[in-house]
Amino acid sequence: MSDANRIRSNIQALNVMQALRRVNNQVGMHQLRLATGRRINSAGDDPAGLTIATKLQSRNKILQQIFDNIGEAKNLMGVAEGGLSQINDILTEVGVKIERAASDGIGTSERQAISAQIVQLINEVDSIADETEFNGTKLLNATTTFTFQTNERNQTVFSTVAYDAASLQMTQLNALTDTSVINSTNYLTYLNEVDAARNTVLGGLSDLGSLINRFSLKEEAIQVAQINTEAAYSRIMDADLAMEQLNLTKFQILQQSTTAMLAQSNLSGQAVLALIGG
Repeated sequence: MSDANRIRSNIQALNVMQALRRVNNQVGMHQLRLATGRRINSAGDDPAGLTIATKLQSRNKILQQIFDNIGEAKNLMGVAEGGLSQINDILTEVGVKIERAASDGIGTSERQAISAQIVQLINEVDSIADETEFNGTKLLNATTTFTFQTNERNQTVFSTVAYDAASLQMTQLNALTDTSVINSTNYLTYLNEVDAARNTVLGGLSDLGSLINRFSLKEEAIQVAQINTEAAYSRIMDADLAMEQLNLTKFQILQQSTTAMLAQSNLSGQAVLALIGG
């Protein structure tokens, strides 16, 4: 290539132009990061990082859904626990009344009145067992199985059983009428039924309490996992705003100086051509 061709092509100006394009790209990139707060704004910015971040984001959504599932399970169990607690309180009251009827310090009419009260209490047990429900599903009047998705790959199965008077095998108490008499001779038959029923109810409460505690621990573990997953996602995706601002300022200065150098290179080429032409 001749010297004249070199002059006409203005190699210095072309090199400065190429450098200016690179600087402009850097300015645009840092401006975008500052505007979005993201280090990665497209797959081209960091393909591997974007892949990892997308997986982390998906995992966090799954963890949130599992957390919500556990909350629903605890709500259901809380309703069942409330119903069982009421039944236990009623059975305790029935036991107290049986102890009262067993004392010979009261007469037949008082004992019949106590029997009438016990009849109403037993009816209330049946009512609570029938009315305790969650989202339209009865919890305490039949054997019901619930399956909760409490892990990404595993499920928790929980079953409730019937707690009405018949299911609690309170045969004698269920047969009481307003004219029945509980006295010092037969009271143990009734009291033993109440004790057995209460043991069944307390066993159900214990199982519920253990599972609720287990779910509470799982909730805490999921919250920790969510925080760690979000932190990992943030480290990959989020921009360091202070550093981005610093880099933007640096490249803006370079942009200004490179633009000035481009103008100077063009003027130099024109001056040489003017000398040759003159």
